[in-house]
Amino acid sequence: MQFDFVKRWLSRIVAALAISAVYLYGYPTATISYFVLDLLHVAIGIVLTILLVFYVARLRPRETLLARLGWISLAAGALLGVVLIKIGTPLRLKPWLYAHIVLCVLGTLFLATSWLFSKGWLGDGVIARGLGFAALTVLIAGIAAGTWWTREVAWKNANRISNPLMPAETMDGEGDGPQGKFFPSSAQTKHGGNIPSKYFMKSDACQRCHADIYKQWDSSMHHFSSFNNQWYRKSIEYMQEVAGVRSSKWCAGCHDPALLYSGLFDTPIKQIVDRPEARAGLGCLMCHSIVQVKSTMGQGDFFLEYPKLHELAASENPLVRRLHDFIVRLNPEPHRRTFLKPFMRADTAEFCSSCHKVHLDVPVNHYRWIRGFNEYDNWQASGVSGQGARAFYYPKSPMNCADCHMPQVPSSDDGNVDGLVHSHRFPGANTAVPMANQDQAQYEFAKKFLQDKQLSVDIFAISPAGKETNAPVRNEIGRPEIATTFAVGEESDISLPKGPAGEVRAITAPIDRTDAAGRRGDDARVDVVVRTRKVGHFFPGGTVDAFDVWLELQATDEKSQVIFWSGKVEDDGKGPVEPGAHFYRSLQIDGHGNPINKRNAWATRSVVYVHLIPPGAADTAHFRLHIPENAGDKITLHARLNYRKFSWFNTHFSFAGVEADKTRAGDIGTATTPDYDDRKWAFNGDTSKVSGNIKAIPDLPITIIAEDTKTLRVLPRGAPAPQPKTASTKEDWTRWNDYGIGLFLQGDLKAAAAAFEKITEADPQNPDGWTNIGRVLVQEGDTAGARKVLEKALAINPRLARTNFFYARALKEDGEYDGAMTHLRTVLEQFPRDRVVRNELGRVLFLEKRYADAVKEFEQTLSVDPEDLQAHYNLMLCYNGLGDDAKANEHKARYLRFKADESAQAITGPYRQAHPEDNNERQAIHEHVSVVLTSAQTKKPAPSRAPAQGVVPERAGPGGSK
Repeated sequence: MQFDFVKRWLSRIVAALAISAVYLYGYPTATISYFVLDLLHVAIGIVLTILLVFYVARLRPRETLLARLGWISLAAGALLGVVLIKIGTPLRLKPWLYAHIVLCVLGTLFLATSWLFSKGWLGDGVIARGLGFAALTVLIAGIAAGTWWTREVAWKNANRISNPLMPAETMDGEGDGPQGKFFPSSAQTKHGGNIPSKYFMKSDACQRCHADIYKQWDSSMHHFSSFNNQWYRKSIEYMQEVAGVRSSKWCAGCHDPALLYSGLFDTPIKQIVDRPEARAGLGCLMCHSIVQVKSTMGQGDFFLEYPKLHELAASENPLVRRLHDFIVRLNPEPHRRTFLKPFMRADTAEFCSSCHKVHLDVPVNHYRWIRGFNEYDNWQASGVSGQGARAFYYPKSPMNCADCHMPQVPSSDDGNVDGLVHSHRFPGANTAVPMANQDQAQYEFAKKFLQDKQLSVDIFAISPAGKETNAPVRNEIGRPEIATTFAVGEESDISLPKGPAGEVRAITAPIDRTDAAGRRGDDARVDVVVRTRKVGHFFPGGTVDAFDVWLELQATDEKSQVIFWSGKVEDDGKGPVEPGAHFYRSLQIDGHGNPINKRNAWATRSVVYVHLIPPGAADTAHFRLHIPENAGDKITLHARLNYRKFSWFNTHFSFAGVEADKTRAGDIGTATTPDYDDRKWAFNGDTSKVSGNIKAIPDLPITIIAEDTKTLRVLPRGAPAPQPKTASTKEDWTRWNDYGIGLFLQGDLKAAAAAFEKITEADPQNPDGWTNIGRVLVQEGDTAGARKVLEKALAINPRLARTNFFYARALKEDGEYDGAMTHLRTVLEQFPRDRVVRNELGRVLFLEKRYADAVKEFEQTLSVDPEDLQAHYNLMLCYNGLGDDAKANEHKARYLRFKADESAQAITGPYRQAHPEDNNERQAIHEHVSVVLTSAQTKKPAPSRAPAQGVVPERAGPGGSK
C-alpha cells in the first residue's frame, strides 16, 4: 500500500512538472508569476527527486520493463536537475539543461506508455501497441517541437527590424510628434511616459555577472557619451544657448538617457550639468532596454521599455539581490529576453543604425530636411555587408558593425560562448576622450584599432606636371540629389560627369617598380593612393565636420633638406593643420558662410565639399612637387594618413572658447541666430570645471593610420626628360585597380580607364579589369565600347553581379529593355537588397509602361531605405501613369522633402573666394602644393605639443586654419 501511495503521488508530481516545464520552456517572461512558477518547479522537483530515490531503489518485480526504464530515466533527469539548481544554466551549460529535458521527456513517455498499456487503451496486440506507442511518441514530439518553435522561431520572428514603405511627410510625424516628451528625437517609451533616471544609472549592478563586460564599458565611448565628455558638453551648451533647449533633445535621445527619459532634460543643461544623471552616459540599460527598432531611418527611432523587475537586481537589500541572482542563474532566459532581443544579433547593423544615422529637419535646424552622418546606408550598399552588387572589393565573408566594433574577446563572464564575449569597449577612432580622461589603456586600444591595417597608403605614380596648378575636369563636384552633409556612396548613383572626361597622362608607375626619376628644376605630379581595407563605412565616419583627418606628403633629400611639405601641422606640430592640406571631411557653412566647426550641424545651410572614401574603394591625391636646383641626388617621399580627433579649433572651443567681443553677460546679440553665428572666439576661458581629468586644453595626439615611403632619382637639369614607364604584373593588379578607382571617383574617366587597362594587360583572365573599363565607358556614354569589354568579363564569369549590372545599364541606354531586365534579375538573384539595382529594374519597367510591376520594384527599394530619393521620384511617376493621384502626391511630398536645395550652393561663393585652399579641395581633380619652406629648413622629428590660447576669428576653417 505504501508503494502504491508513493507511486500515485509520483505520477501526479510528474504530470504537474511536465505541464509547468512546457510553460517555463516555451513562454519565458520576466514576470513575478513566471518566477514563482520557476521556483515551484524547483521545489516540486526536489520533492520528486527524494521520492524517486526512495521508489527506484525498491522497484517491485511486477513493474514492467518500460515502467522501470521510465522511472530510472526520470530519476536521472531529476538528479541532473538538482545539480543544475546548484550550477545554473548559463549558455555554456545549455547541453546539461537539454540533457535534463531529454531524460525527463523520455521517462514521461515510457511511464505514460506503460500506464496506457496497463489500462488496455493501446490495444492488446503487438502491432496495436507498437502503433499506439508511435502515436504517443509523435504526440510528445509534436508538443516538444511546438514548444521549441514558440520559444525560438516565433520569438525571433516577432523581434526583427523592418521598414515602413512610407516615411513621415514631415518630422512632426516622427516619434511622438511635437507634443511628445522626447521630440524631436524619434525615441519613444512603450508606456508613453518617463522612465526614472536611476534606471539608467545602475550599470554597476550588471557587473555581478558580467564583470569583464562592465570593465570594458567603463572606459568606452558609450560611457562617455554625455556631459562627462567635454566636447559633447560644450556642443549642447552652445546649441541650447543659440537654438534652445527643446531642439537639443534631438541629440539627447541617443546621448543622455538618464536626463531625457526622466524629464530632466527640459531644464537647461548648465543648471544640472553637475548632477550624476548628466554624467551617466549610455549605460547597459540604455541599449539593452530597446525592445523595438521601428526603422533604419535612425534618429533614435526605437521604443524603450521599463522593466520594473530590474529593481530586484538593483536592490540595496542583499537578500533580494541574492534571490534575483539565483533565479537568473537558474533560468537566464527571461533575463536574456528582457535585455537581449533577437534583432540585436540577427539585425545588428539595423539595430546600430537607430543612433548611428541621423537627419535634421525644421524642429532641429529651423530650415529643412538634411541628412547628417550616416554609417548604415553606405555599409548596407557596400561589398562589406554582402548586400551591394557593384562594389570594387568584397571581404571573404560579409561583416556587420559588431565584427569590427564589438570583436570577440576572452572572458569567463556569465553569458560567454566558448569562453568569448563581444567587447564592450566598442573599439573605434576616439582617441580624444581617453586622453582627456587620462585613460592610457583605452587610448592605446583606440590607437591600436586605428593602426590595424584599416587603410593603406601607396605613393604610386609620378608624371610631368602641367602648366596649371589646378586643372579640374569640371568646375564643381557632382552632387547627389539628396540633401546631405555626408557622402553618398553605392547606396545611390553618384553624379559623375557624363561623356568623355579627364586625360591620359604619361605616368611612371608603380614608382617602386620603375626606378622613377625627376629632373632638377622641373615640376612633377606625384599621385598617392589611399585605400579603405578594413573599414565597413565611409572613412572617416561619424561627425566628419569635427575631425582633423588629412594626407600628408613630405619630400626630403639625402642632405636632410625638406623640399616639399603638404599637410604640415602649424606651431611645430601642436597647432592647426595647414589649410592647403588634402583633407577627408565634410566642410559645411552656415547661412552667413561661417564654417560649421563647433559641432553645430543644425546651423548648416550649405556644403562646400564632402571628401570621404567609400568602403572597399580608394582616393587618389595629387601633389605638385617642385624639384629645386639644390636638391640632392635622391628624394625620399614619405606620405602619412593622419588622424586627430577632434580638430584643433573644436578642441580649443570646447575647453576654453568664450566670445571675444562680448559686451555684457547673457547677451548673444544679433550676431547670432539659429541660421548663423558671426561672433569671434577667444580660447582663454576658465578650464577648471571642464569634464575630464585634464583641467586645461588637452594636447591631442596625432595618430598615423597608415604611411608609405618611396624614393626618386634626381637627374641634372640638362639631362633628357625622364621617359614614362609602367610595370603591370598580376601581383600588382590591386594597386593599379586602387589607382583607377580613385581616378574614377574623381571623374577622371580617361585616366581611370588607362589604369584599369593595365590589369587586363597583366592578367586577361581577371574579370575586374574588363568590368571596370566597362564601368568607365558606361559613364562616358560609350555603350558600344562598354558592351564589348563587358562581354569579355562575362565570358570569364557569366554570373559576376557587377558586370551584369553595367552590361544591363548599357543595354538600357541602347533601348534593349528585355535584355537589360534579364541581366538585372541575374544580379538581384544574388543581391536582392541592392537599391540601385532595384531602382534600375524599376526604371526599365517604367520605360516599358509596366507601371504596376515597376511599383513593386521601387517598393522593394523602400523596404531597404524608406528615404530613397530615386524610389519616391519614380513612384510618383508610376502612380501618375496609373492615374492614382493620391499616392503620386504622397511620394511627391517625400521627394520634395528629401531633395537637395540647389539654391543653397550660392552661399558657398563668397566663402570659396575668401578661402582658395578650400575652393581647391572642392574641385573634383586638384593638386596640392607645398607650404612655404626656407632653403635652410631640415627634417626634424615632430616636437612635443602643448595647449595654445588666443583669439581666432569664426571664419577659421574646421581644421583650425587661420
